[in-house]
Amino acid sequence: MNKQTIYMIHGTDYKRMAMKIMESAGVAEEIGSAEKRVVLKPNLVAATPPSQGGTTHAELLAGAVEYLQQHGFNNIAIIEGSWVGEITPNAYRTAGYDRVCREYHVPFIDLQKDSYQTYEAAGMQIKVCDQAMKADYIINMPVLKGHCQTLITCALKNAKGMIPNSEKRRFHSLGLHKPIAHLNTVVHPGFILVDNICGDLDFEEGGNPVTMNRVLGFRDPVLCDTFVCESMGYDIDEVPYIGMAEALGVGSTKLDEAEIVMLNQPEKGATGKASSRRTQQLAGYTAPKDACSACYGSLIYALNRLNDYRMLKRGLPPIDIGQGYRGMPGEIGIGACTSCHNHSLKGCPPKAVDIVDFLQEEWIGQR
Repeated sequence: MNKQTIYMIHGTDYKRMAMKIMESAGVAEEIGSAEKRVVLKPNLVAATPPSQGGTTHAELLAGAVEYLQQHGFNNIAIIEGSWVGEITPNAYRTAGYDRVCREYHVPFIDLQKDSYQTYEAAGMQIKVCDQAMKADYIINMPVLKGHCQTLITCALKNAKGMIPNSEKRRFHSLGLHKPIAHLNTVVHPGFILVDNICGDLDFEEGGNPVTMNRVLGFRDPVLCDTFVCESMGYDIDEVPYIGMAEALGVGSTKLDEAEIVMLNQPEKGATGKASSRRTQQLAGYTAPKDACSACYGSLIYALNRLNDYRMLKRGLPPIDIGQGYRGMPGEIGIGACTSCHNHSLKGCPPKAVDIVDFLQEEWIGQR
């Protein structure tokens, strides 16, 4: 299996999307024997519904479980421990995982109550929960979203849910980045199924979701988080644990060497409505016309970065985006559909990091 392959699918049938990603990636073939124990590790940080951008959608869990069961795997469990201060069962019910477990007869194991052992992690001693380490195959199911301390969170940081609460507190006292990198030398997911449906702009609990309606698949957690940085407008140097993990041999940041397998194309006019005051403010700088959610979401992430830089200001012309601008002249646009504009950034969709650079030069720098 090629660890440098990225699988991508768009839409709103999230369960079916998860199944198609796993089928395309050959996950069942990679696991091998149906007797092996497979665990799914979602992101269940707090008792907030997935629509708020903080927790993994239950539909993705349902899709992953159904795919595995269709391929003869029945020794399956969902494992997770919410952040310190939250009661995991509350988050479990709020996210709808209880319904998934009942329908598919799959147990949920609260890692806050699990036993644990100490492991040598490339020069650090780190405690890891037993249910995670006893698994034959881990499917890591993070949410692509922002984080108030580490800027982004996805595959590498989602492993933190597999350690006991006492260790989570210690990680924070150590500054998060180094222990996260070292933890990933011990915990090895077989596959990473990323919830890129509506992750939050910059807070792990959610509250400012950005609709992307996309599911991603990776085998390399470092490559995954490198992709996340570019998707949200960050340079990987701004997220130290990514480079640290690469230096420890966890994976590669060489995104330019990756192969992207597109299982479909974004749907025309699939843009979700801005669902919070903050995203509405950012949307005020845009003029969407039949924009797909992946392209429009990338623009919102880029505008959020420019807002962090204090570069957004009143009086700027709106940014055109969407399939409704195909063949139409205009001033400034984002995406391949605005190629006839005087200033246009190519891409379908372009990455937020490229949008930031483009807008700094063409949209802000000229005014």
